[in-house]
Amino acid sequence: MSYQQPYGGGYGAPPPGQYPPQQGYPPQGGYGQPPPQPYGAPPPGQYPPQQYGAPPQGQFPPQSHSPYPPQGGYQQPPPQQGYGQPPPQHGYGAPPPQQPYGAPPPQQGYGAPPPGQYGAPPPQQAYVQPMPPSPGYGPAQQIQWDGVQDAEALRKAMKGFGTDEKTLIQVLSNKDPLQIDVLRQTFNHRFSRQLIGDLQGETSGWFEEGLCALARGPLQQDVHLLNSAMSGPGTKENVLNDILLARSNADIRAIKEAYQKTFRRSLENDVKGDLSMKTERHFMMVLAANRNEESIPVVPQQVDSDVMDLYKATEGKMGTDELLVCNILTQRSDSQIRAIAHTYEQKFRKSLESVIKSVSCSLCDVPKCHLTSPQEFSGHMEMALIHQLRTGTDRAMRDAYLLEDAMSGMGTKDHLLVNRVVRIHWDRTHMQQVKGAFKHKFRTSLKHRIQGETSGDYEKLMVACIYE
Repeated sequence: MSYQQPYGGGYGAPPPGQYPPQQGYPPQGGYGQPPPQPYGAPPPGQYPPQQYGAPPQGQFPPQSHSPYPPQGGYQQPPPQQGYGQPPPQHGYGAPPPQQPYGAPPPQQGYGAPPPGQYGAPPPQQAYVQPMPPSPGYGPAQQIQWDGVQDAEALRKAMKGFGTDEKTLIQVLSNKDPLQIDVLRQTFNHRFSRQLIGDLQGETSGWFEEGLCALARGPLQQDVHLLNSAMSGPGTKENVLNDILLARSNADIRAIKEAYQKTFRRSLENDVKGDLSMKTERHFMMVLAANRNEESIPVVPQQVDSDVMDLYKATEGKMGTDELLVCNILTQRSDSQIRAIAHTYEQKFRKSLESVIKSVSCSLCDVPKCHLTSPQEFSGHMEMALIHQLRTGTDRAMRDAYLLEDAMSGMGTKDHLLVNRVVRIHWDRTHMQQVKGAFKHKFRTSLKHRIQGETSGDYEKLMVACIYE
């Protein structure tokens, strides 16, 4: 499991009953220092700068007991009321009114679906602030940048005899998602050509794949990869996990809409055609886009209920109720999953990740092997559940593991390395956190590790994408 401070007490552990914030790692460079803080805010350096989709400036996650600052990146959750802390009395986050003496108890746990309906939406809340789409996934925005100079530089680099690969790397590797959309449209309109087509005609191999991934932007690249993963024989389950799991509701809806518009097919139907049985049902829950929003407070009673449900569905019975585990990790927000994982380890003295692994097939490592018991997680389902769990507990370490996975073993899994580097690249602050987590876990820099697995222009592009 990803590196965490000990949950069971000791130096640096959170006070009893209080959930720890998501683990963070020190940035590797000077990029993204936080802006001046309002009166009464924590000292500079404890929090990442304001991000797209992050809570309003001046609102921060709970203070970490780790020596690292809290982690930045997409979808940083707003501050949660500490377990056992007095709740606000009015407005956002106020507790529900107390039931009168003798009133019947609520029929459902907070955020739980009706019995037997996996993937059902959570009950309506008095106030839920939806998480906005990640940069590049929302409606087109007007930005104060026209992209003409960079479009002309790209055309010059590919025009005539030979290709100026250095310029292609410099221009494409330092744009944010909004700028890359403007640049691509400007190039296509100004020269009556397609930027993607020109890049494919002038470059090759994984260098070409990386440049095209950058030029498409995050949303169109996701759509392109999903189609590729489900085309032809077999399914690239790792790609489905990377793109679809633990995403915000807004991002999932944007991906489904873009997929339908691009291929004139429903993403749900294509996923159903490539997956089967309980793994298919798991991904149907994901594509329903009914996750609890990060603005929903963490309710201790619901956390305790989820922990006991997870125990009963795994260790506490013969066989495993996979769909209940899938439902909880799919429906709950990142902050709720973090609280669930912390409480589970405190209560049962073992990590939830180790439990998921322990109930997976112990006979072989082949996903969906015919020897796998129907009461155990298949290889794909195990990877999917751990991906969702790590997103809530330590997103930076999750991505550090994914990058190492693409480079470990016999040969480099270049298709995974390219797309994982480019995906993280869209959020500079998160990239710095991932580099810190990678060095902490694997005792080497991400740059050095990439250089050992790549070469030539491909190597230069990947290194540029991690801002080195």
